[in-house]
Amino acid sequence: MSLLSILIIVFRIINLVLQVYSWGMIVYFLMSWFPGARENAFGRFLAKIYEPFLDPFRRIIPPIGMLDISSLVAFFTLQLFRMGVNAIFNTIITHLF
Repeated sequence: MSLLSILIIVFRIINLVLQVYSWGMIVYFLMSWFPGARENAFGRFLAKIYEPFLDPFRRIIPPIGMLDISSLVAFFTLQLFRMGVNAIFNTIITHLF
């Protein structure tokens, strides 16, 4: 197995984890629209996963009325992180091979 194939596998795993985390975050956001959805076992499970990531954004950006913009900022930050990982991977591949 070559170094290139190992790097591609590692990148794909990292990218998959970030994609799953992003989609889970969207599900968690949508659950807030349904009464009691976050109080069931699945909602509490998602809260344990996503609240540690969302808390720093909520401390910095207060809600505006009923709209929690900090969640959107957190989601876009995660997407920027994904793009950064892609850029780093492309740079590594370009310079090594």
